Amino acid sequence: MSATNLPVGSFVRIAKPELQTLIDQLRAMGYRTIGPRLSQGAVIYDDVDSVEQLPRGWVDQQDGGFYRLQPQEDGAYFDYVVGPHSLKNFLFPPRETLLQLSREQDQWRLHAPAPPDPPLAVLGARACDLRALWVQDLVFVEVEFVDPAYQARRSNLFVAAVNCRRAAATCFCHSMKTGPAVVSGFDLALTEQDDHFVIETGSERGGEAVAACPWTPCTISEIEAARRAPRELERAMHQRAPRERQDLHKGPPLRSLDVTDLRELLLNNLEHPRWESVAQRCLACANCTMVCPTCFCSTVDEVTDLTGDQVRRERSWASCFTAEHSYMNSGTVRKSVRSRYRQWLTHKLATWIDQFGVSGCVGCGRCITWCPVGIDLTEEIAALRGTMP
Repeated sequence: MSATNLPVGSFVRIAKPELQTLIDQLRAMGYRTIGPRLSQGAVIYDDVDSVEQLPRGWVDQQDGGFYRLQPQEDGAYFDYVVGPHSLKNFLFPPRETLLQLSREQDQWRLHAPAPPDPPLAVLGARACDLRALWVQDLVFVEVEFVDPAYQARRSNLFVAAVNCRRAAATCFCHSMKTGPAVVSGFDLALTEQDDHFVIETGSERGGEAVAACPWTPCTISEIEAARRAPRELERAMHQRAPRERQDLHKGPPLRSLDVTDLRELLLNNLEHPRWESVAQRCLACANCTMVCPTCFCSTVDEVTDLTGDQVRRERSWASCFTAEHSYMNSGTVRKSVRSRYRQWLTHKLATWIDQFGVSGCVGCGRCITWCPVGIDLTEEIAALRGTMP
């Protein structure tokens, strides 16, 4: 069946090969299509124009300081969980030009920065990343001083999200109530089944995109089966047990985080000896802030060419783990790794709430996986509570 547009809230079924049709339609609508790809032993987001480029048949095994890909036989497209990239990489890029100046006949002329890239359509975003996108909106758009570059990219963003069917050992979205089910903030939400996708339309643009595919209406049982997959995964995550029957998770028990009075716990324990203990292991490498989908610290540099006639003002990602982050006229305020780690964790889980009304953590577990020494924030909170096993 086909239609000019499918209504918001529709559930339709497409055969797996028709995923290519969806990608083609998004490109025809003027989007630069971004999706999961294999690169240097990880699943990252990059340009995608063919389903052959997707990491079909690969899953990720993750733990503290550990990430490995391995093949599986069922050939699923989206049974990996999350890699080091998130939507932040594209909406708030690691480096961007804010303005440009050129000297022409002894006069300085100001040039507007290049317009934003073509509108993006991202395939494969997970529930935790949609929550992170909402949190970043609070930082860059839902404030008095709006970031125009972020706003331009965000307003044109198309999200084809995916419901998770498995969890890595580092996932704790169930504790943060941010997943694994996709519930809002999407144009399309895909649930992968053995030989087809169940697709829910979340916007008019989503309805237009999927209407170009050969689709059939979903039956009630198909809709319920699609909804059941992330619900069963969430139940298993709360039980901290692998779902052996469907082989959705192998390895250590899943993480969880007790968020009860978490803000007060952190702010009332600023001199706890655990901060020194974690500082002995922390390398202050800033990996956790680089992979975090909500961290937004940045710095601004003036960059000139060799002649001095061309000047760019560039914004790039920064981190509270560096000495420069807390530099003031009297010097660096946070001189120790202890104070820097404490700043990061208390901001992420406590004072972020004071700033924006929500936690800065979405439970994606990236900071645990990509920490070279495997520091685990769920373990640190348990230690502060005195509930370490």
